[in-house]
Amino acid sequence: MELVSDYMRDDTYRHMLNELTRNTFGFDFESWVTQGYFEGDYIPYSFADEGRIVSNVSANRMKFMQNGSVRYYVQIGTVMTDEGCRRQGLAAKLMKHVIEEYERECDGIYLFGDLSAVEFYRKMGFKVENQYRYYVKDEFCHFDGTKDRFKPIKNMGDEIKKKYLDLVRNSAYHSSFEQINKYGLQMFYTAGLDNVFYADDIGCFIVLEQEECTVLQSVLCREKAALADVVGRIGPEDHKCRLGFTPHDEDMKICISEVYDGGDDYRLFYRGKELESIEQDKLYFPDLSHA
Repeated sequence: MELVSDYMRDDTYRHMLNELTRNTFGFDFESWVTQGYFEGDYIPYSFADEGRIVSNVSANRMKFMQNGSVRYYVQIGTVMTDEGCRRQGLAAKLMKHVIEEYERECDGIYLFGDLSAVEFYRKMGFKVENQYRYYVKDEFCHFDGTKDRFKPIKNMGDEIKKKYLDLVRNSAYHSSFEQINKYGLQMFYTAGLDNVFYADDIGCFIVLEQEECTVLQSVLCREKAALADVVGRIGPEDHKCRLGFTPHDEDMKICISEVYDGGDDYRLFYRGKELESIEQDKLYFPDLSHA
């Protein structure tokens, strides 16, 4: 059994990782890499055996602007082991390797762990903390008839797509906790453009999803746009809008917050004192930063 890492541009190993990922989580990385959206911040650490990846833990190098300060975190993701190789301690060995590799080089390490693995991550030295989710106050969740609505860009052609790609890299910050190196992950979620909308008069893109309510996941403009102006151009049909990010300080007045522990899906685990500020400062890791 061989430890291999940082091989996303190696077709042979990547295809092996994709096979394990499909079998475990139901998706793969192939089109993300071949379309040019992978930029090197996602680094797999894997055990390979007889032409297969049998276990993997990936490190994602994350750069955030957090309340005016730059923070360098590592997010651990894609933790998985082939069904026939479980209970051999493979993921634990890879996890310890990744922690040793990065802990002295970043401000903290975190992951979103499945509820069934809570004790596993605790044994790895991780602590659990809550985040805070934000909702726009009901009185602001109505369409303002004096403004143009956001329109889907999927069929608008190549020029609008190029403009979107540029703003993913170069947008003004719309959050007090914003991922700076977000291009790769944002394009993992939005490459098909199905959930991307545009308002031409203010030169602004948004990423919008419909879950239990309308979810505004991302706002991209050359200059900061007021959140009330953005939401007024959406006019959620259910008149309820959740934010997939922590609002900027100047937009807090139109929002309400609530403690979020991960619900039925996961818990937030962390190592490193700097990450204690996530709960203390009522922050929320952006939806589109989850690896």
